[in-house]
Amino acid sequence: MKKAVLILSIMFMSMSYAQEVKQVPQISVNGEGKVKVVPDQATILATIETKGNNAKDVKKQNDQKIEAVLKFIKKMNLAPADYNTQRVSLNPEYDYEKKKHNYNATQTIEILLKDLSKYDELMEGLVDEGINRIDNVTFQSSKLVQYQSEARKLAMKDAKLKAEDYVFVLGQKVGRAMTISDNSQTYYPQPIRYAAMKMEMSDAQAPRETLAVGEINITANVSVSFILE
Repeated sequence: MKKAVLILSIMFMSMSYAQEVKQVPQISVNGEGKVKVVPDQATILATIETKGNNAKDVKKQNDQKIEAVLKFIKKMNLAPADYNTQRVSLNPEYDYEKKKHNYNATQTIEILLKDLSKYDELMEGLVDEGINRIDNVTFQSSKLVQYQSEARKLAMKDAKLKAEDYVFVLGQKVGRAMTISDNSQTYYPQPIRYAAMKMEMSDAQAPRETLAVGEINITANVSVSFILE
């Protein structure tokens, strides 16, 4: 009997406590911050591809061309940390018509160009030295962390402004934030892909401008729940 009375007492106390706990009025909104930036550097993936019916000769030709390309890059005064070999391959390709194997050798170099004023000179030199495939060019900013921080702050301001707009007509005010969720996606610069072609200059003395980098968007997204006052 005493045990039953104790259980009932605990249940009554729990129900009383639950009634006393009031739900805190809140509003949940999403906010977005966007910073437009003119890129100041580019990452270039450049490939040399050679083919032939002798694996040793194909690899040798590929290595010789890569050596010439690396010498040219050094003449451009790029820091050693700003370029590296990304991929190396030597693969057999069977020719069913001639019933024999051919070989395909490729080497890809990734180049970080921190001075876009050298873009045209670099691209022309790469092709002249044997690069026959530009896999992609990605424009980016050297101040990405700074701009991401700015975008996050703008996202929080946007969320608060939205909350204030919603509750204004109710005669309420937006209080402190209860929860904040970062919904931002990892920023990946969008590459520009195109086939490399031999660049011919009709007038070697004529100035050339072939680069229009435009702007890139650094975006942040947040979800915020505010207390209503």
